[in-house]
Amino acid sequence: MSIATQPFGRTGHMSTRAIFGAASLGRVTQKEADQTLEVLQRFGVNHIDVAASYGDAELRIAPWLAQNRSQFFVATKTDARTAEEAKEELHRSLKRMGIDYVDLWQLHNLVDPIEWDTALSPGGAIDAAVEAKKRGLIRAVGVTGHGLQIAATHRRSLERFDFDSVLLPYNYITMQNSYYTENFNALLSTCQQRNVAVQTIKSIAYKPWMGHEHTHGTWYEPLEEQQDIDLAVHWVLKRPGIFLNTVGDIQLLPKVLDAASRWQEGSAGPTDEQMQELSTRLGMVPLFV
Repeated sequence: MSIATQPFGRTGHMSTRAIFGAASLGRVTQKEADQTLEVLQRFGVNHIDVAASYGDAELRIAPWLAQNRSQFFVATKTDARTAEEAKEELHRSLKRMGIDYVDLWQLHNLVDPIEWDTALSPGGAIDAAVEAKKRGLIRAVGVTGHGLQIAATHRRSLERFDFDSVLLPYNYITMQNSYYTENFNALLSTCQQRNVAVQTIKSIAYKPWMGHEHTHGTWYEPLEEQQDIDLAVHWVLKRPGIFLNTVGDIQLLPKVLDAASRWQEGSAGPTDEQMQELSTRLGMVPLFV
């Protein structure tokens, strides 16, 4: 089954509601990456979200794009905060992926107040984005981030610049924090009014790694059982209009996409009682405190 699509904000692209999070390709071989491409094609995923800082991920998708550029909306990210550094990083990203433009270029993890002010002031990374858009090197500009403060920070970012997309955490356990929920809901309302795409991450986060061996490529311990992943993914997708960016682990990716492909738009989805039962049964712990 293919995954449902919806407009990616004002970009004109109909993106699958599950967007491929290419952080999962940061430390894999090209053969493993190519097997992942087959998984994406099987589920009809048409949007890739990568970043300059994701190890070899931009290099891994280059062979895909050489053959299938028109098949994918390509988004990447810069960690640079000044215009000059951001410009250099964009050109490096384009070269690594072997493409002439990206559909979406995002200011990555714009959380720190000093970095935020640098990036969004004259001479900051945002100037590089405006120039690159004029030159046709990028087609849209976004902003991303982590942590409990990020929904409030994104609201400020949208006051400073008219971004085309935002990206931030969204899962049942994080949304039990009243401060985060209040700001997430307000952010979502603003984005819907302005037709700004809202991407969400950490859908299947279970808890921080508690000192034991990391068995997955994620920086948090993820859910692993299909029935648990189904609940978590469907809980996210029942929120109209938002996107779910997939997990940073290629072994878990098929389970997330399988869950997304079985989501039926307009259905009720898991109740809060079901999600609370899941949280209690597994002893889920918030990633951000």
